[in-house]
Order: sequence, then structure tokens, then C-alpha cells
Amino acid sequence: MSDHRKEVSLLDALIPLTSLIILLSSSVYFFGEDSSYGANQIALLVCSCIAGIIGLKNGYTWIQLEEGIIKGISTAMGAILILLTVGALIGTWIQAGIVPTMIYFGMMLLSPDWFYAASCIICAIIALSIGSSWTVAGTIGIGLIGVAAGLGLSVEITAGAIISGAYFGDKMSPLSDSTNLAPAVTGTELFEHIRHMTWTTTPSLIIALIIFVIIGLNSEVTGDASAMEEKLALLQQHFYISPLLLTPLGLVLFMAIKKVPALVTIFAGALVGGVFGATFQSESIIAAVNKPELHNAAALLQGTWDVIANGFTSNTGNAEVDDLLSRGGMSSMLVTVWLIITAMTFGAVMETTGLLQRIAKSILSVVHSTGSLIAATVATCIGTNIFTADQYIAIVLPGRMFKLEYQKRGLDPKNLSRVLEDSGTITSPLVPWNTCGAFMAGTLGVPTLAYLPYAFFNLINPVISIIYGYTGFKLVKIKD
Repeated sequence: MSDHRKEVSLLDALIPLTSLIILLSSSVYFFGEDSSYGANQIALLVCSCIAGIIGLKNGYTWIQLEEGIIKGISTAMGAILILLTVGALIGTWIQAGIVPTMIYFGMMLLSPDWFYAASCIICAIIALSIGSSWTVAGTIGIGLIGVAAGLGLSVEITAGAIISGAYFGDKMSPLSDSTNLAPAVTGTELFEHIRHMTWTTTPSLIIALIIFVIIGLNSEVTGDASAMEEKLALLQQHFYISPLLLTPLGLVLFMAIKKVPALVTIFAGALVGGVFGATFQSESIIAAVNKPELHNAAALLQGTWDVIANGFTSNTGNAEVDDLLSRGGMSSMLVTVWLIITAMTFGAVMETTGLLQRIAKSILSVVHSTGSLIAATVATCIGTNIFTADQYIAIVLPGRMFKLEYQKRGLDPKNLSRVLEDSGTITSPLVPWNTCGAFMAGTLGVPTLAYLPYAFFNLINPVISIIYGYTGFKLVKIKD
């Protein structure tokens, strides 16, 4: 069958790409921040059909397309399962008083002037120690979002600070999957790769922190002191607040440091949260279940079971606090799962039919200087994040494509591994339908396009990488 396939033209490759841009732009125009609740999914499916029709025209069979789609979706199953467990964790941690405790102490200890920069630094340190941006966002991140809302600060800027710090730590940690993957693809030693990344990553973080400090010092806090006191009182009234409730957070971070798989770590954290809820918040759980005929133990089991599935509903009487704490549950992640499945379908069809490779070939044809090679690598990684919706593919595919070209130009492989991380790893949470972007939006409760302008580290890092490429600064040649 392969002998009858037609060569993929650039026009073939550009049709689904152009269609995607038009439909996603229309989706955002019509539905705004709600576009991820169905409109984007439909756009991705329609563009998958367009790419599939072009593939059939070029000699591919439906069976080949279907196998490619199944394979593409299967690569995202790990992310989907983690998303569901994060939903469970958020629900049980709110019910148990873990998140309210983080919010309570955060509101008391963190200064509004330095809050954004402090959030970035906290997330960077923890992500550096555990190597997982997702775990940081799903634990510390949800607490910081709550603190920001309690203090009357911008949750969008806070989400940008959390993601900036989390991805700095993830990128620079030897425990991170992406940090190990990039040098493996290019043939670079791990710690040599990390040392080389400091030249682009550290300045990016410093610039981001300066911006967060400036914003913090010049921002107006919308909440007054009396409103904050009211929120603190409500948290104490409706939850048992104690540093002891931070134990599950310590457990999750310890398991992450020990490299226990993320799925196991987060679900264990959710179950421990359920136990803590039944132990420390038993009265409120029994009251919420409201079934006097049930034994207390049965009511606690039902209440915990329900919050794992459907999340926690807050009834403090304060609209801001209730909106903040009514979250979580596996069901809350189903729209995000839908988005990931449709995005992976589009990426799989594009890759299976050779349309993605044709676009990459066209990019290589305009590469002449070292600077343009670096810029092309960055553009390809960002494009792959957009079209395949997966961070790992955005590292592996461009890595394979450009490896030989870097060798031809006498550039050490660690230059390529650094650029892959500067663009492939860093920009993944900035794409709404990418697994990372969908995860961050679903976990933090802030739409991707709302936090994107404030994810300064993620926006600055690729630019600095390109500047280094054109200036030749810290580009290492292959040693004889």
C-alpha cells in the first residue's frame, strides 16, 4: 500500500494547519475563556477529519489512520490518569482542611507586595527538589491560588508565577522526565546538559522575578483588612485548621523526591486526604451527607467517596470563599480529558499522514545561519507542542530532526538539548489543548489564555535562547 502513496505537498500540510488556526481563533472569539469547554474540542476534531481526508487522498488507509489515532491517544493515557487523580486530591484535600490550612497560613504569612515573586520562588525550589511541575501545581499551586484569592490578588498573575517557578524547577532538576529525555535524544550527558542550561534558564528566571516584584509593588490589593479577617474566621469556623494537616503535603513531596511514580504519589495523597478528612473534619462530613439512618462510619465513607468522584461543595455563606473551595473531584477533569483526547487525535493524524514532517522539512529548507537554526528549532518545538499537544513529542521529534544538522555545523549536542528544553519543555503549558496546558488550567482553575501573559519565565526563556543563537554566546563547538 505504501507504494501507492503520493508525496505530501506543502499545500497538503498547510490546509489542516490553516484550518486549525481559523477554527481555534473563531472558538476564542465566540466563546472566550469558555472555549475549552467544548468549542476547542470540536475544532480539533474537525481539523482531524480534514487531515484524515488529505491522508486518504495521498494513499493512506482508514485502518492506518485509526491505528495512528489509537497510538497517539495511548501516549496521553498516563497524563489523563494523573489528571483524574489530581481531581480526587483537590477534592479530598479541601474536605480534609489541608487546602484551607494552606490558605489560612499563607494569608497570614505572605505579604501582598512580594506574593507573586514569593510564589514563583517557592514553586521553583520545590519543583527543583522533586522534578515535577505537575505535582507542584497540584499541591502547593492550589494553595497559593487560594491565598491570592483570599488576599484580593490576581489569580491569573499568581498562576503565571506558579507555572514560571514550577517549570524552572522541573527543567533544572535531574529528577525530571523532560530533563532526562532531552539529553538522551541528543546524546548529551545529563549533568553537562543541566550546567549548559543555566546560561539561558537563570537569566530568564531573574528577569521574571524582577517583573513579578515590580507588579507586586505596584498592584492594588482589592480585599480590605476586614474582609481578610472575615475569610480567616470563616476558614476556622468551617474547618479544623492546624499545621498537622500539612502532613499529607509532606508525604506527597517525600514520595516525589523518592521518584515514586506520579500517578501512585498523587492518588496516595488523595486517599490520605480522605483519611485525614474522616479524622479531623468528621462532623462536617456527616452533616453534609445528611443521612441520619447511616452509621457515622458509613456516612464518612459515603462523604469521602462522593468528594473523590464529584469534588467538594463549600457552604460558608461567603460567595468568594465558597467559589474558591467548591472544587475538585475526578468528574471536574472530564472536560480537560476530552480536550486532551481530541488534541492527541489531531496530532496523531498529522504525524501518521506525514503532514507534520512535511512542515518540518520546509522549516529546515530556510535554515542558513546558526542563529536561524536555533530559531527554527525553537519554532519547531513550539509548533509541535501546538500540533501534537504533547511535551515529550515536542522534545523527541525536533531532537531527531535537527540532530544531524547541528553535527554538520560543528555544534556540540548539548546546544540542541538545551534549545529543546528552552522551547519544547517551557512552552507546553502555554497551549490550551496541550496535555500540560490543559493540566495547569484544570488544576489551578485558571484558563490557559488567562495566565499565559503572566507566565514570564516561559515566555522569556525561548527568546533568550534565540538571542544566544544569533550572537553565538555560550554556543559550544564539538571538540576534536
